[in-house]
Amino acid sequence: MKTISIMLNSIDKVKAFVNTLTKFDCDFDLISGRYVIDAKSIMGIFSLDLSKPIELNIHATDKLDEILEALKPYVVE
Repeated sequence: MKTISIMLNSIDKVKAFVNTLTKFDCDFDLISGRYVIDAKSIMGIFSLDLSKPIELNIHATDKLDEILEALKPYVVE
């Protein structure tokens, strides 16, 4: 499992983010405070506080480099 911080500060970014994740056959969790939601759920994402960075857990062993490359537009350092 790999954890990265992402920022989803617009509706268009959320849509593009979910579309990116659905291309991969593994699980992704978003963690904001004490809430953990499925990162492939648009409705779940909108239930979070999107004004600050969110932790993304990637539950993948293979294709991790490909996933990280696809998520670059959302990653915050």
